[in-house]
Amino acid sequence: QVQLVESGGGLVQPGGSLRLSCTASGSTLSINTMGWYRQAPGKERELVATITSGAYTDYADSVKGRFTISGDWRRNTVSLQMNNLKSEDTAVYYCNARTGWGKGRHDYWGQGSQVTVSS
Repeated sequence: QVQLVESGGGLVQPGGSLRLSCTASGSTLSINTMGWYRQAPGKERELVATITSGAYTDYADSVKGRFTISGDWRRNTVSLQMNNLKSEDTAVYYCNARTGWGKGRHDYWGQGSQVTVSS
């Protein structure tokens, strides 16, 4: 089992910045990927950014060039630096940790952090 605790989020004006952090505990040696997903009202949960234990990163097209994901695997922490925020970035952001591969894959989720971009 993996437990995830998020911090950060809040209200920011368009063009502003926020930082989200997430710390994993429990069976952390089995984690191979960590990342962030978001869900806006009335929409499906979508990928924002992920990072593997090998430091490979992946971003949604909508956040490329504005968001940066980083991971500290010794501290089991992943962070998301969000710059030049737009109103369409408003959503609940969920930290994710993934263990296993293929049919053995399992996803763990944080409690969710509200990010609101509004003037």
